[in-house]
Amino acid sequence: MKIKKIGRYFLNFFFWSFVGAVALLAGLVLIYGNDLPDYKSLATYAPPVATRLYASDGSLLIEYAEERRVFIDYADMPPQLVNAFIAAEDQNFWTHPGIDVQGIIRAVANNTLRMFGADATLSGASTITQQVAKNFFLTSDRTISRKIKEAILALRLERAFSKEHIMTLYLNQIFLGARAYGVGSAALMYFNKPVSELSLAECAFLASLPKAPNNRDRAVERRNYVLRRMVEEGFVSQSDADVAAAEQLNINSGFTAQMSEELQYFAEDVRRQLLNTLGREKLYNDGLYIKTTIVPELQRAATDALNKELDTFNAGRTDKLQGALIAMNPHTGRVVAMVGGRSFAESSFNRATQGYRQIGSTIKPFVYLAALERGWSPQTMLLDAPIVGWREDDTLWKPENYDKKFLGDVPLRLSLETSRNVTTVRLVEQIGTEKAIEVAQRFGVYPADMKNMNLSMALGSGETTLEKLVLGYSAFVNGGHVIKPKLVDYIEDRYGNVINGQQTDLIEWSDELLPKSAQTDSEPLSDPQSLYQMVSILQGAVERGTGKQARVSGHTIAGKTGTTNDVKDVWFVGFSKNLIAGVYLGYDTPKSLGRGAGSHMAARVFADFMRTALANQKNQPFAVPDGMNFVRVNRRSGAAANADPDGTIIQEAFKPGQKPNPAPKKTAVSNNVVVGGVF
Repeated sequence: MKIKKIGRYFLNFFFWSFVGAVALLAGLVLIYGNDLPDYKSLATYAPPVATRLYASDGSLLIEYAEERRVFIDYADMPPQLVNAFIAAEDQNFWTHPGIDVQGIIRAVANNTLRMFGADATLSGASTITQQVAKNFFLTSDRTISRKIKEAILALRLERAFSKEHIMTLYLNQIFLGARAYGVGSAALMYFNKPVSELSLAECAFLASLPKAPNNRDRAVERRNYVLRRMVEEGFVSQSDADVAAAEQLNINSGFTAQMSEELQYFAEDVRRQLLNTLGREKLYNDGLYIKTTIVPELQRAATDALNKELDTFNAGRTDKLQGALIAMNPHTGRVVAMVGGRSFAESSFNRATQGYRQIGSTIKPFVYLAALERGWSPQTMLLDAPIVGWREDDTLWKPENYDKKFLGDVPLRLSLETSRNVTTVRLVEQIGTEKAIEVAQRFGVYPADMKNMNLSMALGSGETTLEKLVLGYSAFVNGGHVIKPKLVDYIEDRYGNVINGQQTDLIEWSDELLPKSAQTDSEPLSDPQSLYQMVSILQGAVERGTGKQARVSGHTIAGKTGTTNDVKDVWFVGFSKNLIAGVYLGYDTPKSLGRGAGSHMAARVFADFMRTALANQKNQPFAVPDGMNFVRVNRRSGAAANADPDGTIIQEAFKPGQKPNPAPKKTAVSNNVVVGGVF
């Protein structure tokens, strides 16, 4: 009878304990379950993913991310990687409903024994599902209320999603140290390989990280613990675990795209541009695929050519000369190489796109084009004689040629090919300062709203960037069309969809990365015949003028040198039919480069680069527009070769109605002096 009473007592105790537990659970759910986050959004989980920047050949340049993450579907997870996390974090994952009652009892028992001094491991009881609930929706506060909410969310997650989906959420969201979120990013971070190539030892190492993601001092010890747990759970054999435990962990200090410094100026310009157009959130978290225009081989050639010249000049000097080079397709604006200085690590200031400096004689082709547009021919004569007593406002002008000599009457072509200053001043005076400067404005070299229209601006005292100068010269060879610099061919989102309509701008490329035709809606900046005459003159400047250092054997090249007062800045801009490049050299704080320095240095950099860029291409002469007449003339007099055969004979391009000069009279050249600006 007494035994029956005791039995009844225990039955009542357990019954009412069960009822109380259910009531308590119901109360907790009522209190904490109503204001929980909407977990259903995880059905279409799209985590922040790193954006990746690629070169034109498909090679990875750099990643942009606030959290490094590479999303991996469950089907692509190696089974031993999943098993490693289960063994380390949640051995009953496949069977529990979201909370692990056995784990809770085990944790309570172990922690109680440890409190009384027993040799027991301090343990927790959070399941992987609970960790998903915490990582996505809750804080890490160590409070009873947070643990209750975590448990309720875990139970709801298990009812809503499959175990595989929950594991996918967990393995892509968990923080594994060094800004790596998820196993995909961590595999790249620590071992520079995708998850599909991880060894058993590497899988065990990653599974050991959640407990202490930023402490790698005990990496081997923690990895071996996970291997032992995998053996205990039957995931691997003891022999396989022993082999993995003996494997040396070759952990990277941290994964970054192996982008050499030579590409960083370009990559930073792309980043600034996309930050402005896309916004920070999309750029850093949307996992974009960005295909850029840069050609690594040409980028290396540009860097090598510039640094070779800079290193030679800077040897033994305290102040270091800086420089820049930018190369692009003149028909499309696709930038294939960009160097913004000696070293991005020393200075991130991009002297190709951000540096405004005086451009010296590189302005002259735009000034001379103004004359060609008004019917002057390349053989129109200009007087190269001293000028004194001429004023512009309060400025007294006494222009000089770089060689301190005067040649008398010289053709327009020879004047530009040899970059003579005095004849340029006379040309500007005849066509008008504003008309000369307007061409540079029209071609985008000078700003359209520039107010200071004086002679010095027409002679190159105005400031612009190397990029703008190269874009202006591009119009000479592309038919007079305005182009914009293009750094990005197209952008895809994480699902492979082209965004922002970028791909609609693509042109079908040939094997030489050149368009079949220049496609633009803009009206030509000038007439094709005047443009061709300018190209022909600039070709002569390279073949026999101031740009001889820019010659590339076997290829047709045109271009122009530029030097500012006291040789503070030196330039060269040149082009073949389908590639244009500009070079700038100067100190960041302007000062003279000194004796022996000059624009030949920039021309030499250009030639070194173009030899590599054109090495595997056949020569392509410049396209000739309809209606041009070619006549052999004397370069010095502009007369037909049969009328003046002595000296250098060249082929001249005349527009309809233009013709060679009359045969010259055989008189001595005198250094005439013109007073008062009457030319």
